[in-house]
Amino acid sequence: MSAKEIAMFGMTKEDIREDYMEGLTAKLSGLEMVVAGILSDCQELTAMGRAEDVRKQLNVAKFILFEMMDAKRTETV
Repeated sequence: MSAKEIAMFGMTKEDIREDYMEGLTAKLSGLEMVVAGILSDCQELTAMGRAEDVRKQLNVAKFILFEMMDAKRTETV
């Protein structure tokens, strides 16, 4: 477990892959909907004044987007 990952995401990268990228929403609706859901959660957290949780969730969303970009780049090479 990386302390840096915990500080950045609130969980490890492996947890993100397992919980978000391999979860039911990802399987049924795609990673785009996973990211959309995280962004919706960020809106709710913002309304509650939970800036630190928003920051971590935005980092999770960015991580997923970067993983998607890497996968797409790998497909075209």
